Amino acid sequence: MTWAIAPAYAYDNPDLLPQTRTNIIDLADSLSSLQQEKLDADLDEFEAETGWKLRVLTQFDRTPGRAVKDFWGLDDRSVLLVADPRGGNLLSFSVGDALYELLPRTFWIELQTRYGNQFYVRDNGEDASIIDTLGSLKTCLRRGGCLVVPGLPREQWILTLITSAIGGLVFGFAAQPRDGKGFSWQWALIFSPLWGILFIAFGVGPVVTRTSDWLPLARNFAGFALGAIVAYLSPMLSSKPTSET
Repeated sequence: MTWAIAPAYAYDNPDLLPQTRTNIIDLADSLSSLQQEKLDADLDEFEAETGWKLRVLTQFDRTPGRAVKDFWGLDDRSVLLVADPRGGNLLSFSVGDALYELLPRTFWIELQTRYGNQFYVRDNGEDASIIDTLGSLKTCLRRGGCLVVPGLPREQWILTLITSAIGGLVFGFAAQPRDGKGFSWQWALIFSPLWGILFIAFGVGPVVTRTSDWLPLARNFAGFALGAIVAYLSPMLSSKPTSET
């Protein structure tokens, strides 16, 4: 099992472990009692359904350390989510080796940066960060794996829209009339690696891999088309009519 978690796991403190069986140890009081009860039952159902073991530890100035490994019997089919607000990112994970076949390391980095960053925690709370992270994990494990984290945050979609519009500008500038031709297909093809990367790789790719919603994709196509039209027509719009004498 791969342990990729906070330095607090350098020692054992079993005195902080609960006396009864539970899937959640909330030493930082990040979850309400009702949330803990509901989440605990949900994780039991998920484990019975799929065989994957998800556990949650929140800590601040106290931690049981590596004692949780024996307490929960963590193995290659286990994920331990550690929430510790003392660092720059709330979340860290202990991931069983069997999960890397379904969820690559880049997935865990994106999962951490999406739900554990300070802005997300500030706007939604530590409890939402933990619950939303577990929701993404359960969705992907039920699917049989994910290359990226499901869902398209507004900030990420805005970035894809910007890159789509820039790709359209590049396409429009390249296709401007030249040598008496109304549309310069050759120049558009020459610059296709640039506008193709901006539009397809950075504008379309992140959308279709994270959501099935057609609206963000349609907006990105519209942004590309608008950028292309503006760039293509810019010489005509900027040209001044010849004055008659």
